[in-house]
Amino acid sequence: MHAFIASEDIAASPAFRHLDSIAGIRVDLRYATANNFVGRDLYSPFDCAWLHVQAAAALERVVAWLAAHRPDLTVLVLDALRPQRVQQQLWDALAGTDLRLYLADPARGSIHSYGMALDLTLVDAAGDELDMGTGFDDMTELSHPALEEGFVLAGRLNEAQVANRRLLREAMLAAGFLAIKTEWWHFDCGDRDLVRGTFQRVL
Repeated sequence: MHAFIASEDIAASPAFRHLDSIAGIRVDLRYATANNFVGRDLYSPFDCAWLHVQAAAALERVVAWLAAHRPDLTVLVLDALRPQRVQQQLWDALAGTDLRLYLADPARGSIHSYGMALDLTLVDAAGDELDMGTGFDDMTELSHPALEEGFVLAGRLNEAQVANRRLLREAMLAAGFLAIKTEWWHFDCGDRDLVRGTFQRVL
């Protein structure tokens, strides 16, 4: 197997599944719109609504967990497959800043570029996003799960916001995803080093 696959070849690859094939989710890919920190559509003309089949199966487990525990809530996918060339654009956009800690160096490869990471939140029955205390891609320490308790004590996050984050983490971890310390919305499907060593990276 080649270590890389072109974005143009994803649709023909049995290793990837389209988000349309996953029932019970909503999709708003922010990098396919101007509603992101770069302020422009980074995905066109490519369709980036894909996940590796393993991550897609895990996302289906998230849907099932919510159906059993919180049927009033739905997953909203904010980012899935992020090709290497888009990761490079994001990296370049943050050149000279200390915000690069929120991005994987394209030289190593983002787990998003393997279709094995998800950015997501939860929406209620009306389609409104739950209050997580910050928006998606908020590059401040308020987004850090590792610091939530301190921010509650300091009055910068409230208990309801942190409870919403914990609910998202509970659903994701129950399905086999791994959380990270710096972004409440980001989850990896599997060990990063294993993914980088054994999966195809999308260019």
